[in-house]
Amino acid sequence: MSISTLESCKKRKRRPKLFGFHTFMESGCPISPTGAFRDNVRQFLSACGELEDYKVEGMSIWCTLLVHESSSIVFPLYTIEEHVKHSPQPYCDQCRCSGWANHYMSKRKYHWIIPIDCDWNKPLEDGVFDLQTHILHGLIHCNGFGHLLSINGIEGGSGYLCGREIMDLWDRICTNLRTCKVTVEDVSKKKSMDLRLLHGVAYGHSWFGRWGYKFFHGSFGVREQNYNRAIEILSSLELDNIIQDFCGTDLCREMKQIFHHYRDMSETLLLTLKDLLRFMLTVKSCASAQKKTIMTTTKPSKRMTLRIKSVVKDKSVNYKRFSAVVAKMDSRWSARRLESAAEVIVNALQEQKAENLGHGGGMSRQKLRDAARMHIGDTGLLDYVLKSMNNVIVGSHIVHRAVNPATRLLEYTIHDLCDGAGISEPGPEISDEPLPPLALETGSDVYSEVVYLYMNVLLNYPESELVALATQAVLDSKHFVKEWPFRDEDDQFLRFKCQVMPSFVDSETDLTGKLPPGELVMIPLHSTVLELKEAAESALRDTYCIMENLGVTDVVNMQKLDDGELLFGAVESGSQVWIQGYGIDSDSKLRYEGGNDKWIVKCECGAQDDDGERMVACDICEVWQHTRCHGIEDSGTVPPLFVCPRCCSSFAPSRTESSF
Repeated sequence: MSISTLESCKKRKRRPKLFGFHTFMESGCPISPTGAFRDNVRQFLSACGELEDYKVEGMSIWCTLLVHESSSIVFPLYTIEEHVKHSPQPYCDQCRCSGWANHYMSKRKYHWIIPIDCDWNKPLEDGVFDLQTHILHGLIHCNGFGHLLSINGIEGGSGYLCGREIMDLWDRICTNLRTCKVTVEDVSKKKSMDLRLLHGVAYGHSWFGRWGYKFFHGSFGVREQNYNRAIEILSSLELDNIIQDFCGTDLCREMKQIFHHYRDMSETLLLTLKDLLRFMLTVKSCASAQKKTIMTTTKPSKRMTLRIKSVVKDKSVNYKRFSAVVAKMDSRWSARRLESAAEVIVNALQEQKAENLGHGGGMSRQKLRDAARMHIGDTGLLDYVLKSMNNVIVGSHIVHRAVNPATRLLEYTIHDLCDGAGISEPGPEISDEPLPPLALETGSDVYSEVVYLYMNVLLNYPESELVALATQAVLDSKHFVKEWPFRDEDDQFLRFKCQVMPSFVDSETDLTGKLPPGELVMIPLHSTVLELKEAAESALRDTYCIMENLGVTDVVNMQKLDDGELLFGAVESGSQVWIQGYGIDSDSKLRYEGGNDKWIVKCECGAQDDDGERMVACDICEVWQHTRCHGIEDSGTVPPLFVCPRCCSSFAPSRTESSF
């Protein structure tokens, strides 16, 4: 897999640069920039990237080759520079939905992309920004504000890189290049569970919270205090009270067994739902390590042996009908198309098995994908189905997925339900029953029991409006942000945050919200006021579309200082300064990241800005409101004429309230 990438470098007569995956972009590896992001990213491309000999939609591409130290796999990290003036989509939907619609439009966007494994040795193609299969896709505007768009680890289709490793890499890139803020819309799921809810209850933060991402804003009017209170309510549910509330239901007995099992296993008291879920997730993550402990030559103590057996009681695998898996998928394809694609994949595996005279031999993901493409042209559909096919039953066959230890490639194998006794490794053991058992004894499948608690306690708590409202508040909180504080280094430079003083027109039209962010300017220690003006003018011209012809005339904070006076000793480094000037193109179409259209959001839930959820505008007052808040399902059709309740009440004749 890595050979083709290296060979392509040799054909271009260049010596490829290889960087260790787990240390790349740590401080000093290979760079330690101290300037603004707009300058640091250029230093990054010069030191770490190789300019490709082709472009995507007119955009330049740099390739950085990374080596996974433990597996020796070489894979590409692409950096694409998008100039908004020539972009077919200059406006930023992520900024609009993140509350940054009023940011001045940056001249350039930088995309960092690691494609899916099967595309590592292929050139990027047009439409690369629209794919959802990338292992990593992050975007940062040249002013240092960005968005994490997608992360796909092992369960998302990656054969080698797990989600934690990918996030570590992204965090190092952002930190080293001195990014200001990065948002992420957390819609990640695992086994039909929304991780922002599961991890929120278990750890008090989303999965991205491990890397410092915090609540940014919620949808449907959810504020930070609502989110924190909802997490507190769900986390503090006491296990004994849960049993009492479930008494008289069919679920009480199984729930008691789960609580009892993990309380016996834990060395500390498990009192609340937070305690239990956190412990169960810890057991899940440690299970593989404890399996290895059993195989060591040193005989464990009796107590440790009992503890290990309680975690790993059964090595059998749960199998599910693919039709049942499809029913739980949140997919843009219909269930019929997904099942049809699965049948095509099974047929390809059967043909491969027949060629090997029935002696097994799996197909790599790429080979299987190519075979299925002979019948299905939608590669997005194929990637989605292949990602979901592991230990699933399609017709009378079981499809199994595992990494071949010899080739280190992800391979798919197929087995008949009736001949499970003859299956050789690496396939799992299969019983002689027509359908394998779908439920194991308590403790043998931790994640299934986590799903059980998630579905029944968090989503379907009996007769508790408080729990239902708290759960909905957490699910409606998808937007998280990480901020890197401004750092003034102890070196021979002065740093200032330069903010453009709004004009009179701006103050009347745009100051209802927050001002756009200031721009970092770095100048030598013994610079003058004039040199600060020149540096600020250059930085703002380089960063924002409407300031391409900016001329700085005054620094508001320093009007008492002459242009020739030194700044050192007169102004503190790290402070914010306001500048005035001329040449700002206020009529430009490329003025704001969210576009120049003006809209008013005022929904009954309390939302007053676009939060990314589905909305409809009143045909009378033209105020935008959530469809959900007016009883229109996301899958439902918006009526051709929509009048909000406020306008209805204003047009309806007044009437006295009847006694009935």
